[in-house]
Amino acid sequence: MAEANWRRRYRAASLSLPSWARLAPERLLYTSNGSGKTEVYAWDRAAGSQREVTDRPEGTTRAALEPPGERIWWFDDDRGSEHGVWRVEPFAGGPSEPAAPNLPAAYGAGLALARGFAVIGSSDDGGTRIHRAAGSVSELLYEHPESATVAGLARDESLLAIEHSEHGDSRHPAVRVLDLSGRPLAELWDGPGRGLGAGAWSPVEGDQRLLVVHERTGLSRPSVWSPPAADVRELSYELPGDVSAAWYPDARALLLSHDHRGRSELYRYDLETDTLHPLETEPGTIGGARVRADGELWYSFSSGARPPSVMRDREVLLQPPGEPAPAGRPYRDLQVGPVHGFLVEPEGPPPHPTLFLVHGGPQAHDRDAFSARVQAWVDHGFAVALVNYRGSSGYGREWRDALERSPGLTELEDILAVREHLVAGGVARPQPIVLSGGSWGGYLTLLGLGTQPEAWDLGIAIVPVADSVAEYEDEMEPLKAYDRALFGGSPAERPDFYQERSPITYVQRVRVPVLILAGRNDPRCPIRQIENYLRRLQELGKPNEFYEFAAGHSSLVTDEQIRQMEAQLDFAHRHVGTPAPL
Repeated sequence: MAEANWRRRYRAASLSLPSWARLAPERLLYTSNGSGKTEVYAWDRAAGSQREVTDRPEGTTRAALEPPGERIWWFDDDRGSEHGVWRVEPFAGGPSEPAAPNLPAAYGAGLALARGFAVIGSSDDGGTRIHRAAGSVSELLYEHPESATVAGLARDESLLAIEHSEHGDSRHPAVRVLDLSGRPLAELWDGPGRGLGAGAWSPVEGDQRLLVVHERTGLSRPSVWSPPAADVRELSYELPGDVSAAWYPDARALLLSHDHRGRSELYRYDLETDTLHPLETEPGTIGGARVRADGELWYSFSSGARPPSVMRDREVLLQPPGEPAPAGRPYRDLQVGPVHGFLVEPEGPPPHPTLFLVHGGPQAHDRDAFSARVQAWVDHGFAVALVNYRGSSGYGREWRDALERSPGLTELEDILAVREHLVAGGVARPQPIVLSGGSWGGYLTLLGLGTQPEAWDLGIAIVPVADSVAEYEDEMEPLKAYDRALFGGSPAERPDFYQERSPITYVQRVRVPVLILAGRNDPRCPIRQIENYLRRLQELGKPNEFYEFAAGHSSLVTDEQIRQMEAQLDFAHRHVGTPAPL
């Protein structure tokens, strides 16, 4: 008997957009789930050969090539915990070894590779440190209790860009340029509530210009900064959404990625004439785009209905091995007042049982992009609503920052408004309507079940925040800094507010069965605070189920992803009568 389409979508191999060595562009890296879990692969394009670099039980996603292309760096964390060390091995294969053996295991805070040394960012409970490392010798370049990230090295490897939040707000970082002794040379900060992001340095030798994304106009906009001269050049164009940028190889033009209402498009911006030229792509989501030295445009693409692919000038560049993923049902735009999102409907006339699948972040947003999870629910007769609530990125700074100092309830107002709209419009049945989400979406799921108990018929929370105070105590330091910025302080500084916005405060009001899925080694939504919530459910006699998996914030193992999806579909089947897992 043929395997169900939803399972085949999970099993179908997919590839990330390859990155290449700066001085050896025919040597490339990408990640793929072709082996049954996501691992790092090396591609020698000149020789026409590919090999699997990493093979760890929990999978691997973080890797980089040194500029000459001779060695590969990959991050070796502890059982998916994101806490670990960098290892290095030859591009052609061979044993790996610690890349900086004198640096302790830590959470990653960026990596920049040079010819003969590396700049390594690390984070722990003491804050952020950035080292220049060459083998077993390392030199501290930067240290601060607040979060910071290595952004990149100039082409001549004499200047280092970092993002930092020394002003105490990691949601709105500043950008600093240092020399390789750690001495600050230049600084950009737009003041409270306005963040900056460091992009790439110019690819031309001797050109010390750096791309910086600002949000002074209320939308993300790239500019070109010349740190030695303290000169910032703004670009001139009219586009309604957020924009990011990368360089063309000659640095005379920029590749702009325009993100508007959950879809992407590409442009070439000529710096010499200040003109904008659209590049032809299909409607959907561009996950990444780069221009090769020969001018070829490479990009990754998918849409709600079309599985992901790696493209070269609108032609498929790399074909994953094995059977392709079955197509999905298309996404259509969903607009309720100022709230935008997407609706995916199964075959057959409405009304449908409906699942609200709430995205995490919260500084993220749902896109018109292929999702095996979404299509699995649709295959089982559900309409799936994706809501880009206030707090989502992609709709400007004011929308993204609307939940600052008021998280949780703000987002749930928008989700509830969409729920009422779909019921009134005859798309969603009044019952069953399921609330589900992962990470911050899991937080909103549990908070919604307690603060909007009459609105939902079932709750499925994946790696959620369940007890905000205990979560803060146990989470990785960069997320503590993020929570301080979002909540207006720590639990010690705002104890009543943390309690007010914590799902565990409202657990006695939950009236429907709850399924929680959690990773044993999760540093973002640690398991102790989830166990606190489950204990309260059990003490109150509330129906609940718990699924624990042996990884961190998510699993990179295909079979485990299928098991988790099957558990969710089965939970819905048993409690609201929707179809059993196919």
